Amino acid sequence: MLKGFTRNFKPLEILTEEQVESIHGGTLDVLRRTGIRFESEKALKLFEKNGCQVDYSNNRVRFPEGLVEECLRRAPSSYHVKARNPENDMIWGGNTTYFQALSGSQSIDLETWEPRTPTRKEFHDAITVLDALGNVHIVPWYTPWFGFKNVPPVMAMPEGLAARFRNSSKFICANYSMDCEVFNIEMARAVGAELRTSMAAAPPLTFYSDAVESAYRIVNAGFILLLVSGSVYGGTSPSTIAGSLITGNAEIIAGIVLAQLIKPGTRVIAQDFSFPQNMRAGSPAFGDIAISLHQAAFNQIWRKYDIPTDGGVSYPSSKKIDYQAAYEKSILSFTGALSGTNTIWIQGALYGELAFHPVMAIIDDDLVGMIGRFLEGIEVNEETMALDLINDVGPIPGHYLSKAHTRKWWNKEQFVPKVADRSTPPEWLKLGKNDCIDYAKKRYDEIISTHKVDLPLTDKQESDIERILKEAREYYKKKGLISSEEWDEYKKDLKSPNYPYE
Repeated sequence: MLKGFTRNFKPLEILTEEQVESIHGGTLDVLRRTGIRFESEKALKLFEKNGCQVDYSNNRVRFPEGLVEECLRRAPSSYHVKARNPENDMIWGGNTTYFQALSGSQSIDLETWEPRTPTRKEFHDAITVLDALGNVHIVPWYTPWFGFKNVPPVMAMPEGLAARFRNSSKFICANYSMDCEVFNIEMARAVGAELRTSMAAAPPLTFYSDAVESAYRIVNAGFILLLVSGSVYGGTSPSTIAGSLITGNAEIIAGIVLAQLIKPGTRVIAQDFSFPQNMRAGSPAFGDIAISLHQAAFNQIWRKYDIPTDGGVSYPSSKKIDYQAAYEKSILSFTGALSGTNTIWIQGALYGELAFHPVMAIIDDDLVGMIGRFLEGIEVNEETMALDLINDVGPIPGHYLSKAHTRKWWNKEQFVPKVADRSTPPEWLKLGKNDCIDYAKKRYDEIISTHKVDLPLTDKQESDIERILKEAREYYKKKGLISSEEWDEYKKDLKSPNYPYE
């Protein structure tokens, strides 16, 4: 069982109790008076059967307050999460925080910083790196990249999930698109793992049919459902943080109501994946401090609901591994951890979801270690106060360097990074003036050459995954979602003597 990081002090709270109640009341008002659009007749009938006011002419559902409160109570406040290797199982909820890698649509060249499409081998190697990093607890969907060379877009999710199962025994996530969740569920069952899959709103206040159908499949499979709004405040939600919290929470709660009506007690997790609008460029303002304010308030409100949260999505605006990326990712992830979120996204990503690089993930893993050490707080007892030792050492010329107490405690109290440069200036000059990127590149090479997944797939699991991938390929070919040109390139990749690893 992975222990993650336990926060041993009160979480950061930025709202008064009256403000929390006001936002909660506003959320109930939106659910009752404005309603949520569901483009699914199956969901509309289920809502109507359970006392909701359903307008079939525009797919609008209005929720009675009593039903909302009841469904929030049905959702468990904490629960066990099953990875392929039981040693990587987790308990989500309470005061524990876990960290998960981020993703990107492309890789980047570390010399020119220009984007490029990764190869299949690079995809597998990047997962190997994430498996080796001690502070990556979860390997989510689209991670490390949305796809790789020669794979048709419609096969990117099944191929990506297969690669994650093959190269990591940690908890793995998958998402939905074009019915891929059907094959994802089969793969998870074949390797004895659970999945977390999202039900994403389409702000403002809408769920498309594919999200609803995916929710039904995941809930009926008994897996974990992540409810996410994904609004841009000022674009698809009000520009104010309070207003955006209300619409986002209304969307998430509507999804929770659906999940609990399908199967009471379904494990859910609420994700704050909202960003302010960059009013100059029209894109989300990644790295903005408003994201931290939004997430801290979100976490505080959802503690009232007693439902686990997924927040602290630490996308920087920087396109390079630089000082800007460092401070943006640090502030976002640190405030998310301090305010009590249960899972935080950080390792590996640059600007939004446009780029990922394993060297960035290696550097981020040090940052996570520092945050985790802070969450653990300060141990105060007779031994740590060290009164007898202080009395024994006394004033100068006394010192603590040679003491057994120092040997025991220094490494517990400090955090020692693996790739940060902590040499003195003279040492730095003598050692070749290397920085953290240089050391991370070296660690990348070491991991790729030495790391092996701690629980390889069995021959039966490998053959099951390959069978499921074959079924997915045939399914999408018959539906005309793989063009003849895509299929020709794909076949060459599949016939490689080093498939599936190159």
